[in-house]
Amino acid sequence: MTLSRRRAALYARIPGGRDGRRMLWIALVNKTGTGLWMGAAALYFTLVAHLPIAEVGILMGIAGAAGIAGSPLAGHLADRLPLTRILVAAQIQQAIALLALLTTHNFALLLVYSAVGSLGDRGSNVLTKLYSARVSGADRIRYQAVQRTVSNAGWAIGGLAAAITLSVGTTHAYQGLLIGNAVSNVVMSALTLRCAEPPAPSRTVAGSKESGPPARPPNPWQDRTYLLFTATETMLFLDDAVLQVGMPLWIVHATHAPHGLAPLLMVLNCLMVVFCQVPLSRFAGTPESARRLLMPLAGFFVVGCIATSASAGGGTALAVSMLVLAAMALTVAEMLHATASWELSIALAADDAQGAYLGVHGLASSAQRSGGPLLVTAVIAAGPLAWPVLGAGVVATCVAQSRLVRTRLPRPALSVPPVTVSEH
Repeated sequence: MTLSRRRAALYARIPGGRDGRRMLWIALVNKTGTGLWMGAAALYFTLVAHLPIAEVGILMGIAGAAGIAGSPLAGHLADRLPLTRILVAAQIQQAIALLALLTTHNFALLLVYSAVGSLGDRGSNVLTKLYSARVSGADRIRYQAVQRTVSNAGWAIGGLAAAITLSVGTTHAYQGLLIGNAVSNVVMSALTLRCAEPPAPSRTVAGSKESGPPARPPNPWQDRTYLLFTATETMLFLDDAVLQVGMPLWIVHATHAPHGLAPLLMVLNCLMVVFCQVPLSRFAGTPESARRLLMPLAGFFVVGCIATSASAGGGTALAVSMLVLAAMALTVAEMLHATASWELSIALAADDAQGAYLGVHGLASSAQRSGGPLLVTAVIAAGPLAWPVLGAGVVATCVAQSRLVRTRLPRPALSVPPVTVSEH
């Protein structure tokens, strides 16, 4: 088989058609830029902006809190306005906010610019997830796995570039990483403008001649089960703060590991997702099978916390080996959660209010970005014994979510309605 035929065969196996494949390119660009910056963000604020570690935690926490509004706002707008145009606006907003960070070392201004960027980032994440669900239809689990694989390939590319840049360690090197992330958002916006608008069930159903007078769509804020599910998700998204904020700061302040290990651990994380996310997706083909992934998720998270704690107990070799083990265990937990969360968040959502429901679910990730850095920096300040306590909290959360979701699953699972995959 020729190269072109192999490429065509590969593309044919990707759900979502041409726009689905184009969104994968956007994901690659997005995470390449993010990989450049996220592994170095905490160090940038510490070493370039000269903020103390407490202010770094406060800045990232408050910026994350400001971004919480981005998820429900984007979801609300996506049920009423063209999804691609809202996504482009969010991407441009992030680029402007990133470039603004270069203009000052003032804590208050850095906080404002970070908050504006977080608002766009949280909205963009929800809109991307919604777009993927609409174009992939019944194949959403497989498409999400492919998208995460591509995204983490981008993370690896960006992380490797960041590791090389961090070895230089100059102010210009850190600024270059930030600029690279801003440029990636501009490129994404150009690519997104070429994507066709996916069918929106909330608007398509309302406009059908056979549907009669438009009914008031379900309100996720009145869905107690979904709200409780979202609340438990906040804790399960914590691997993000641990890997991106906790690990770099723990390496610098509590271990003898070299500082350049931080972005390399992010690269390891990305490579594991590239090679393992698609195979793992087969274990969550239904909402019930997705629920059963919660306890293995908790087990791997505990292993990661114990290994992180042990990394502070010896020299360089012990620190590096334990941190690598921790990163691997936390990555497995991340992949299991990503698969389960994707399926459950959509399966539990109302068909004709997907945007609003996923916007509410996005609050979990946003809240974690707000409280996660504060919690992780508190764990670092408390010392090695605090890490196993954090792991125990995740175990309790997984048990609670499993019982909560089980009460909802006996009724027919709500998935992407036929109109979203049959209408063009």
